[in-house]
Amino acid sequence: MTHTPSSIPIGLAGLLFCAALTTGPSLTAADKTRLVDLGGGGTIELVGIPAGEFMMGSTPAEKAWATGIEGGAQPGTSRESFEGERPRLMRVKDAFWMGRTEVSVGQFRRFVEATGYVSDAEKPGGHAQCFNPEWDGYHIATTMVHPWKPMPGKSWRDPNFGFPLRDNYPVVCVSWNDGRAFAEWLTKKERAAGRLPEGLEYRLPTEAEWEYACRGGSKESLYFWWGNELSDGEGRLNISAIDFLPGRNRVWPLAHAPWSDGFAFVSPVDHYGEKGRNGFGLADMCGGVWEIVLDHFDPKGGHEETLFADANPRPVCRGGNYFDVPGNARCAVRLGLHGPAYSDSRDGFRLCLGTPRGGKP
Repeated sequence: MTHTPSSIPIGLAGLLFCAALTTGPSLTAADKTRLVDLGGGGTIELVGIPAGEFMMGSTPAEKAWATGIEGGAQPGTSRESFEGERPRLMRVKDAFWMGRTEVSVGQFRRFVEATGYVSDAEKPGGHAQCFNPEWDGYHIATTMVHPWKPMPGKSWRDPNFGFPLRDNYPVVCVSWNDGRAFAEWLTKKERAAGRLPEGLEYRLPTEAEWEYACRGGSKESLYFWWGNELSDGEGRLNISAIDFLPGRNRVWPLAHAPWSDGFAFVSPVDHYGEKGRNGFGLADMCGGVWEIVLDHFDPKGGHEETLFADANPRPVCRGGNYFDVPGNARCAVRLGLHGPAYSDSRDGFRLCLGTPRGGKP
């Protein structure tokens, strides 16, 4: 998948973006995208996001829809309470850049080739939570069987999808630690080359930045970035839908979108083109893969300022994934991972360029 880079030099784009950070929420028309050189012929495209306000969380009506017939999320659990009791007005004070798409396999591979980095799942004793190909259904009436299990030897190189991995898939089986390492490498690389504007760093987006970016500039508390109707999401996202699992004549069970999105597992990044991009031009913000963000998890709801736990940190992931029911792929959905080293074949990340936010390793 190729993208059209900005028509202005990267260095000038950086200077214009710095001005946007210091002078207010507006980005210049020429400063909407930034193409970053990863080396070895690889690039990553970032989209300028102005500062602004949004409503974080969901309404009781949205939670009821999510756990209803169409949404299909499991009722009676605490999961929807993680979104907060009601939407709260939040402000993202600084403009920032965000990846047009999740970081892809090819982009992560370039990082590994340049640094020799070993992901958490590949380290001694490491593993990734992956699809179990022997799974043939939940069998809820007898013995509950889950389709995912921890697998040593599986990683971003082989997530156990059962089909060949392509460079334009979103990278999965990566942890919070792995995403931060990718961003730190790019920060050092771009700073050494003199291409990183003063006062900025590459990092994971904060939880507030992520939800603000996901909503695409809307100040309403909508279920999805395009509105509240699931049917309007056809041709926009990759979630559980009418697509056969590899080598089988059945689809994912439980609630699903009543159309084919073309993929039982992951879709290539930006596969749905302009229709799959929100008001900020970001692709795959709902569905696709869970996106790991910088903050640590607070079960009472997200925060405007970045949150880091002093003990037992559980990074937040956002947005739902290719396996999820529709009710679990909304703008407000948030979960806490088991820990900073946890890796899963449904989890990836998106790159951000913005003011430093710190955070414990």
